[in-house]
Amino acid sequence: MSKIGKRAQAARAAFEGKSNLSVEEALALVKANAKAKFDETVEVALNLGVDPRHADQMVRGVCALPNGTGKTVRVAVFARGAKADEAKAAGADIVGAEDLVETIQGGKIDFDRCIATPDLMPLVGRLGKVLGPRNLMPNPKVGTVTMDVGQAVKAAKGGEVQFKVEKAGIIQSGIGKVSFDDAKLAQNLRAFVEAVNKAKPSGAKGTYLKKVSVSSTMGPGVSVDLASATSQG
Repeated sequence: MSKIGKRAQAARAAFEGKSNLSVEEALALVKANAKAKFDETVEVALNLGVDPRHADQMVRGVCALPNGTGKTVRVAVFARGAKADEAKAAGADIVGAEDLVETIQGGKIDFDRCIATPDLMPLVGRLGKVLGPRNLMPNPKVGTVTMDVGQAVKAAKGGEVQFKVEKAGIIQSGIGKVSFDDAKLAQNLRAFVEAVNKAKPSGAKGTYLKKVSVSSTMGPGVSVDLASATSQG
């Protein structure tokens, strides 16, 4: 058996029979069993009682994680003139207009977040088929279509994560790295759950938040007690 196979088996054994742990217990278990050679991401998955095929049950939004993601986020901005300068000054990695459209149409997508000024959205709209499936399309609902490009760039670089419910009613996001302090990860997890709770759509019926689980990039998941995930710890 390979090292990875043995590692996975050992991790599964450690998680056996464990569920509905407190946030702190779940994170400690995930961290203790994250044995990959890189700093794994701690991921959270939320099962929601919604059907996103109905517009009034779509869940999307942003969450500023209090302790950041631990990931370097590359930001592209569609802007011209003074707004382009503002984006560069705030730390944007790529800034452009028609030239940036051409680069992306040519298959080069070297960024994790895309921001645009409202006047350039007709231009960015041409990239819907490319950016849409990658969840990179700028959207006013999550603050990525804005005249305040400087603030949007700083938020993206500072640990703001976007979320959008998938077909099966699940939302997933990274909330930090295994190397993070336990308390910081717990704070990030609760902030994320709170943001998703606040984004509850008008059409949601019955139980909205059904299940919360955490895992590391390479490790198994464990469910978290809902009361613990929604308390302030």
